[in-house]
Amino acid sequence: MLTTIHSDAASKGNPGPSTAGVTIVRAGHQYQYQHALGNLSNHEAEFAAAQFAFEQADRLCQPDDTIMFYSDANLVIASLEKRYAKHFPKQLTSLLAHIDRYQLVIVHWIPEKENKGAHHLAQQALHRLLASS
Repeated sequence: MLTTIHSDAASKGNPGPSTAGVTIVRAGHQYQYQHALGNLSNHEAEFAAAQFAFEQADRLCQPDDTIMFYSDANLVIASLEKRYAKHFPKQLTSLLAHIDRYQLVIVHWIPEKENKGAHHLAQQALHRLLASS
């Protein structure tokens, strides 16, 4: 079965409070998730958002699903394609542990304007987080 995942992170400061937004489309249903990530750098937040996305996918998907993963974070996509991240090896290893559960995961960088759903969810979560503190 084909599953589509979009993830994005939002941060206030670098480092600073960060959140994740995720959309997952599987079997004609869309699932939306938001999550506070803690105080992270922009790059750390993007890796954490991607990991959060796959944690949610692990609840919905089967190992033989084909996963299309989209992010506007160049560093995350490039690291996944190369299976190497010079400055973020722990984050990449953790993310790959989730990705490697599936037979086929295709990662694709998209411009921010094509990642509006996940972006909006991350921004919404960040605004809510900042308003509560």
